[in-house]
Amino acid sequence: MKKITLLSLVAASVLFTACGENTETVTDTVEKTAKGTTETVTDTIKNAVTGSAKTVTDTVTDTAKGATETVTETVKNAVTGATETVTDKVTETAKNATETVTDTVKNAVTGATKTVTEVVTTNTAGKDAFAKCAGCHGADGKTKALGKSEVIAGQSAADLESKLKEYKAGTRNVAGMGMLMKGQVASMSDDDIKAVSEYISAL
Repeated sequence: MKKITLLSLVAASVLFTACGENTETVTDTVEKTAKGTTETVTDTIKNAVTGSAKTVTDTVTDTAKGATETVTETVKNAVTGATETVTDKVTETAKNATETVTDTVKNAVTGATKTVTEVVTTNTAGKDAFAKCAGCHGADGKTKALGKSEVIAGQSAADLESKLKEYKAGTRNVAGMGMLMKGQVASMSDDDIKAVSEYISAL
């Protein structure tokens, strides 16, 4: 009986010893496998993240570059179009303004010439009355009488009429011409003075 018990203990010891060695071997294998797997997974994730980051960076760069070129081209086209539109409008406005001014000046000159011509042509009474004035003031009214008086051609009709009436009344005497002028206009009626004043003004 004692022999059987002793053999059982020896067998158990041997079995436990074998199990202990197998356990250590399995543990080492698992640790090495886990470590290798972890390193492999880490490298794989690292490479994947690096590649993804590079791809995202390239994509963002290309997208930003394309967007910048598109915006630049759009702005350039908009500015060019606006410049052409403004230039066309300014040119057209200037052309219209020039035509308007030209027409206005042309009409004004034509009207003034026509008016002067009509006054000179139709004012026969004034022309006849001026005959006695032409000897001193010249046929065109631009001669200084006796080298003293002012040029009478082109003065306003109202001023000339007022001056002639003053000479007639003896209340005006410029450069000693008072008595001479009084004698010249003494025989003129108010209508004659008005007519000759308008005639001289139109010269």
